[in-house]
Amino acid sequence: MLPLQVIDSFLLNYNVGQALLLVFILATVGTLPLKSRRIIAANATIFGLVFILTPQALAPVHYLFLGIALLVVGPVLWVTAER
Repeated sequence: MLPLQVIDSFLLNYNVGQALLLVFILATVGTLPLKSRRIIAANATIFGLVFILTPQALAPVHYLFLGIALLVVGPVLWVTAER
């Protein structure tokens, strides 16, 4: 295990939006082997909500626009997915 001070000193260089973006990318890459467009659509929609609900004091405004884009793309992927 890493000491908490090492993790804290690493995370101080980044904001919450960058951390959420990294988690979104890792979650999307993790769902790719499942080959399900519905899971990717649900992932995009949920992270769109998370990006929109993140307070502006913690993340720059461009993450809000990313959240809006994901909230548009997610349902489109869901509707176009094969059953």
